[in-house]
Amino acid sequence: MANCYCGSSQPYATCCEPYIKGVKKAPTAEVLMRSRYSAYVVLAADYLWNTTAPSERKKHSKSAILDWAKSNQWLKLEVLRTTDTIVEFKAYYLDSNLRAQVHHEVSTFVNQQGKWYYVDGEY
Repeated sequence: MANCYCGSSQPYATCCEPYIKGVKKAPTAEVLMRSRYSAYVVLAADYLWNTTAPSERKKHSKSAILDWAKSNQWLKLEVLRTTDTIVEFKAYYLDSNLRAQVHHEVSTFVNQQGKWYYVDGEY
């Protein structure tokens, strides 16, 4: 069985899939960010939308999220730094023209009523 898309040494079925399917809630900002990366790989736009802070959803649409996920070939995730509410990472992918790209982001997360949400990111 292949390792999870998020870069852990665990199988997807026991790593990010339970979060994406709603079986478990991400316990930390880093786990949420890793599961969101995996959600881009498996085209789980509902999960990406639902784990975006409600106050931030007006800046995004499910269809735009899905279009961006589909237009890229996701290669690997590298987590650079984490705190309780911030995760810095690099996502490596091939764009629609098959050019290698690196999305470097410092993401902010918030825990509301026991659930982690993505707030925004600085690139």
